[in-house]
Formats: sequence, structure tokens, C-alpha cells
Amino acid sequence: MINQGFWKNKNVFITGHTGFKGSWLSFWLIMMGAKVSGYALKPNSQPSLFEILKLNDKVNSNIGDINDLKELNKVVKMVKPDIVFHMAAQPIVRESYNDPIYTFNTNIMGTANLFESIRDIENVKAIVNITTDKVYKNNEWDWPYREIDVLGGNDPYSCSKACSELITNSYRESFYKEKYNTLIATARAGNVIGGGDWASDRIIPDCIRAFKNDTPVIIRNKFSIRPWQHVLEPLSGYLVLAQKLYEGNKLCAESFNFGPNIEDCISVEKVVGMACKYWGENAKFVCLEVQNGPNESKLLKLDSSKTINKLGVTPKWNVYKSIEETIEWYKCFYANNNIFKFTENQINNFIRG
Repeated sequence: MINQGFWKNKNVFITGHTGFKGSWLSFWLIMMGAKVSGYALKPNSQPSLFEILKLNDKVNSNIGDINDLKELNKVVKMVKPDIVFHMAAQPIVRESYNDPIYTFNTNIMGTANLFESIRDIENVKAIVNITTDKVYKNNEWDWPYREIDVLGGNDPYSCSKACSELITNSYRESFYKEKYNTLIATARAGNVIGGGDWASDRIIPDCIRAFKNDTPVIIRNKFSIRPWQHVLEPLSGYLVLAQKLYEGNKLCAESFNFGPNIEDCISVEKVVGMACKYWGENAKFVCLEVQNGPNESKLLKLDSSKTINKLGVTPKWNVYKSIEETIEWYKCFYANNNIFKFTENQINNFIRG
């Protein structure tokens, strides 16, 4: 469904372009000939995918804090983008317990700052705010959440992202409703995995660190179920959504879930077990008997039927293929092979299905 020719020479602005998903999106857009600009903090991990792919040489990269309205406003007016992807965030649930004020400032006011910076720019035709599957009030039930379900979020991260959804709708209804040239949507993606992620308190990066140190992976909540998907899955959906908004499809100026098939919503224990299998070399894990740390949701599934029906975006890689491709990326990186070419090939293979 991705029209690669559409993206050639498009002026695209990404907040959070130095992060894991932002780096993958920037790389993919550059492959398609887009002119990419970004605004974000410096990469917060070592190694970082942004630096590995040498994206600083390919992107108009602006280092700054989304909470700095004056600087953000200056950069946006300089770039004058056609399409905007908002990805800048404090993205870790457990970190939101450690620093709730920063999480709220970044994820709530950061969203408001972006919309305030771009609302007087005539060039902007499409804005996609990437939030999360955790925006829903989690009832810990087996039914997948739909876009019409109640927003909520008990932990500071989930709450802040639900607020980001409300702010998006407020700006859409207050300032963009009569502005036909600018359409806005939000994207709620499931738990994303893929090569190049070294963030703390994420299951695959935790696995990779343990594998490299020849220590067991420590699993806190082995029964927790999430909608796991490879990073290329939601990114392909964001690209299709942005294209439809740019082309003036008002029916797509809404919220969309981007998640895997229901059978791919599996437990943390199964994900780690598959990661160990694909890594080999005596990789192993240990499950804690008592939960260690702040409370997190146990059961979360997404209903992506709206995305399938309105955008024509369907999952390509099941959870096992996603884990395998992820582990292969890290193996290539640590073997000092051409990771740039490997990343490019992985995207091309995904496109071909």
C-alpha cells in the first residue's frame, strides 16, 4: 500500500527522529527520496541506531527539547514541512514512575507545543501524532481495544499519552476544522520490537544485553500479554495514513490502531523464549516469582480492523518472524557486517512481503 513515488521530494518533519522508531522512519523516508528534517534530543543510548545509520549526515537534524516552545517554533518555521510525524516522547512506563513531571511535560505539553508551532504554517497538509496502545482505560480483559473505547491510563506514561490524544482532538476541532489543507490523525501502535533498540526496560534490548554478557534474561512479568509487532509494521501504517491525509481524505483524520493479528498477542515469557532460540549460544532466561517494580498492565490487545478496512494496512510478519528478524539484525551488527545494507534489505524484504 505504500506509494514510494509519493514520498520523493516530500518535505517531512519528524519530532523524536533520533529515537528508535524515529531513526527507522527517517531511514525509510530517505530511501524513498524524501527530504527529512527532525527535532529531538540527542540519542539517549549507546550504541544508538541514529548514529549507526549515520543519519546525521542525511537528515536536517535539529537537537532540542520538545518542551522548548521558542526553539521548536523557530525550527518548524524554518523547515515549513509538508508532512509532520510527532514521535518525541518519554516512552518508558517504568521511567514515568521515576520522573512523572518530565513525562507529563514532554508527552502532554510537548504535543501542545508542536501543534502551536505549526498551526500558522500553510505548507502542512498532514500531521500524524504517534501515541500508544496504552491510551485506553485498561480493564484487563481479553477483548481487543477499539478506537471508540474509553481513554484512560493509570501509570503516568499511559495517562500522558491519553492526554496527548485529547490535545490532538482539541487542536483539530478548535483550529483545524475549517482549515481544509491540514488534516490530523493519531496512531496507536502496539509493542514494537526491531533491531537497533538499546533502551532500558524494554524486553528485547534487555535480552540483547543479557546475551552479550552471557547472563540469563531476567523476566519480571512472564504472563503479561502484549500486541507485539516489528517496527516496520506500524511505520508502514503511519506512511499510508500520512499519504491519505496529504491527499485530502478527511475520513482518515481520526485515530487508528496499528497492531498485530490477535494470535500474535503472546506472553513476555514466550517472546523471550523465542529470542533465546534465535540467538542460540546457550541463551537462557529466569522468571522472577514476585513482580519487581511498579504496577504495569497485565493484558493488552488491539483491534486493528478499522486500520485494515479504511487504510488497507494489514500485518505482514507474525510475531515469530518479527522476533527472528529482530535477532538477525543484532547478530549482523555485532558481527561487524554491513548493518546499513542489512537494514535497507530488511525494509525492502518487508515491502515485498
